[in-house]
Amino acid sequence: MASPVKIPYQSFIKIDRNSTTAVYMQIANQFSNAIQRNFIPEGTKLPGTRTIATLLSVNRNTVIAAFEEIATQGWIEMIPNKGCFVLSKKSIRPKTSTDIDYQNIQQYPSKPGYSFQVNNVLDSPYETNHCDYMFNDGTTDTRISQLSQLSSFYSANLKRKSNRKKLYNIKSEDNYPFKSNMANYLNLSRGLHISKNNILITRNTEMSIYIACRVLLSPGDKVIVAKLSYYSSNMTFQETGAHVLTVPVDEHGIDVQAIEELCKSHTIRMLYLTPHHHYPTTVTLSAQRRVKLLNLARKYGFIILEDDYDYDFHYDKSPVLPLASVDSDGMVVYIGSFGKSLAPTFEHGFIVAPESVLIEMQKYLRLLDPRGDIIMEQVLNELIEEGEIFRYLKKASKIYKERRDSFAELLQQFFNNDIHFTVPAGGLAIWTEWNIPINLMQLHKQCAKNNLYLPKTLLYQDRKLTGMRLGFGHLTKDEMEVNLDILYRTIHALKPSK
Repeated sequence: MASPVKIPYQSFIKIDRNSTTAVYMQIANQFSNAIQRNFIPEGTKLPGTRTIATLLSVNRNTVIAAFEEIATQGWIEMIPNKGCFVLSKKSIRPKTSTDIDYQNIQQYPSKPGYSFQVNNVLDSPYETNHCDYMFNDGTTDTRISQLSQLSSFYSANLKRKSNRKKLYNIKSEDNYPFKSNMANYLNLSRGLHISKNNILITRNTEMSIYIACRVLLSPGDKVIVAKLSYYSSNMTFQETGAHVLTVPVDEHGIDVQAIEELCKSHTIRMLYLTPHHHYPTTVTLSAQRRVKLLNLARKYGFIILEDDYDYDFHYDKSPVLPLASVDSDGMVVYIGSFGKSLAPTFEHGFIVAPESVLIEMQKYLRLLDPRGDIIMEQVLNELIEEGEIFRYLKKASKIYKERRDSFAELLQQFFNNDIHFTVPAGGLAIWTEWNIPINLMQLHKQCAKNNLYLPKTLLYQDRKLTGMRLGFGHLTKDEMEVNLDILYRTIHALKPSK
């Protein structure tokens, strides 16, 4: 039995005077923690309340209250005229005095006591940065969002008595008005022909891709993606155990001829593509290739997972309608996002597919997100019903078109013959290919030193290609000039001297 004198109570019982937890409860909690972890062995006689009060610099009544609390919890026994004793816990092996590290009693374990799987495929590609300036892969600018109006919509819905009941009773899958309006919105803006039974609402595009993969893919299935593709979707395909095959992309989009050649030699389960604004190159899949792709899907029986990345942002002409709008054989699963143009927290994902497929997908959604965000869905529902979303997109598209044009002009001014790019018809980023020998990983590190964050996920380099996807949507013209000036100076400092 350890002697009370040898146990350094004041080393592992720390009192936080600023805490909202009462002092006696802090003492009781730390005593019970020490007993449970056998830092105070069973049978130990605890020092008297006066001694503990002196050691911890607290009132004796505080210690008495703490001892009464841990006695009530069943950790100690208070015997009149004899003292307080730690109760015996037969299921726990008592530690000897040499086992005890009193300095670590308040530390959470640094390692688990069990084995677990480490998934290297899903390692985050993002890094912590503290730069004042940054590029991204093309996001909206919340500063141009009508946040006061959006806040009023949200506040009004939260206060509405009819909606308060929905917070407790309704599930996202039962929110039929929103599904109906979303279906009508997609029919109007994308040329689809769907009802509420053909749409599943998710939190975001990434969740949509994950759910689609869980239902549609099995380990060993072959999935075709573009040679340059969205890293997040590729990670998801690999996590499901699928084998990813790549095909080239040119100025007309993904190479359909290369897809057909793969179909002749492999059993293809799925093709993933972003045809409206291909990620990362921003090219639009030509109408001729769209028709041929649908014919190939019908002929070889593979699923087309169509991601309508940045569909809402088009500037120069009417957008080409998605493949799903002309799919008569049920080969296309159409995914995308709604609300991205408003603010990140308003964004929701969706999946469009035949009803029988969505029934299975709903099972996974029920596990991942059983209730969804009912109030936010009500807000988005009203934005559609009242036509606000169309008015906002029209206004936002004008601003982003001006930013696209300004960014293209500045790229040409800063880099001239060092760079090649095509001004995209839509989206919030420009794909750039560089004609100078530059190591993009070195550029990434040096830019950070120069207060510009250039994420690795924007950089694409091999023996034949040095490319960057540079987002402009979140930047004003003045901010573009600052970012590009830092990029220009960094690149030219790294260029090998002639």
